[in-house]
Amino acid sequence: MLNFGIVDAIDIIIVAVLVFSILKLFRGTRGVLTIIGIFTLLLLVVIANVFNLKTLRFIVTGFGSMWLVIIVILFQNEIKRTIISIGSIGFSRYILREEREKIASEISEAVKLLSDKRLGALIVIERRTKLDPYMETGIKMEAVVDANLLVSIFSPFSPLHDGAVIIRGGYIVAAKAILPLSSNPNISPATGTRHRAAIGITEETDAICAVVSEETGTISFSKGGNLEKGLDPDALKNKILESLEKGGG
Repeated sequence: MLNFGIVDAIDIIIVAVLVFSILKLFRGTRGVLTIIGIFTLLLLVVIANVFNLKTLRFIVTGFGSMWLVIIVILFQNEIKRTIISIGSIGFSRYILREEREKIASEISEAVKLLSDKRLGALIVIERRTKLDPYMETGIKMEAVVDANLLVSIFSPFSPLHDGAVIIRGGYIVAAKAILPLSSNPNISPATGTRHRAAIGITEETDAICAVVSEETGTISFSKGGNLEKGLDPDALKNKILESLEKGGG
């Protein structure tokens, strides 16, 4: 007969919290199903040990030596994102509320103008994870966030209109930056390069993105590898404010 005490209950709770945290980390990525598969194998190991199922234990534990290699290969982007998030702290958590309001207002105003004119745009806002590697791919700037300046940058007559603008604190720190494109197989093939780049950068970092479609003028917002389309400028402003107030959360 199995003995179950307080220590066992605490053990189960800790493991449950750990599993939930890992699933939350990989939520919205292509690795979530594999993570579930790995936990299923671990569960089988526990069952095999508890009930002394020798054949099942032999089969399942045979995968043990390969797990580390499989995890590193499959989740290299997620692991990279986590390490960067732990080791790099950006500036958004130190911005005063008035400054956050100004940043969100200027971006939402710029996005409205760009949407009305059907000018494509990709605006990345740094939070806790530093975006220096992506800044290096573009043209460095140091200009206060301003709606008219953002519209000018994304004008088709501007040499900076291709690529992304990166915002750190209250400043535009780079334009024409190149972002990683998401390779998530669940993304619709009809998704354009700008939107795929917005998803990609928010998969690898905790940054947030505002996107304007050149074809339709649709306004979108990306966070945590997810893309929300069909927003109005006020809704975008609120999402930016909420995200900046939470820092990297």
